[in-house]
Amino acid sequence: MSITGFEAIDAAKARVEKICPGVVSCADIVAVAARDASAYVGGPTWNVKLGRRDSTSAYPDVAVTDLPSHNDDVETLIKRFKGKGLNVREMVALSGAHTLGDAQCSSFRDRIYSDGANIDGAYAGVLRRRCPLVGGDNVTAPFDPVTPDHFDNNYFRDLMRRRGLLASDQVLYSGGGVTDGIVREYGKLAGRFRDDFAAAMVKMGEIQPLTGSAGQIRRICGAVN
Repeated sequence: MSITGFEAIDAAKARVEKICPGVVSCADIVAVAARDASAYVGGPTWNVKLGRRDSTSAYPDVAVTDLPSHNDDVETLIKRFKGKGLNVREMVALSGAHTLGDAQCSSFRDRIYSDGANIDGAYAGVLRRRCPLVGGDNVTAPFDPVTPDHFDNNYFRDLMRRRGLLASDQVLYSGGGVTDGIVREYGKLAGRFRDDFAAAMVKMGEIQPLTGSAGQIRRICGAVN
């Protein structure tokens, strides 16, 4: 997977800096943009607490150890989220963000060529035509092939059909796992998913923010001052 769209954050930051330089952090802009992007594609909205400051360092090693991997099993996912103060239900709700976006071939190749009975055969066949066994690492496929640009609960319905794009998606529904019941609930009750997602986003936004005199307010989001 790769993250794109930073040009939108940079554009927002440039406009804000013209109006009130050195006041609004890139971290706050990202948090507000996530909320507004959700609402723009039909998803929930929520109150965003402001006052974050930006880091003066990058932590690539922490990203590797703390962020979920596309090959994580459900126990590892639970452990990673618990380490940030998020419970199992919040973990499943936040995973529902995969109702939007794409993933690169390199992150789901193993699943579509070797995951056997844990993936719908027709779905695997469609993905194999996009993602060759060798090469094409940067070719992408949507997490939700039905409504890829709309926030809804199809992601969870896909999991129940064994059509999760990543291995770390499908482990949330295995036909008897600890998170199966939550997946079924969200697949049936779109409103419940929306409410839980919004609440989990608020909680995630409060994980170890830099405030007060810590960090800085970056002038340009891609570089320290």
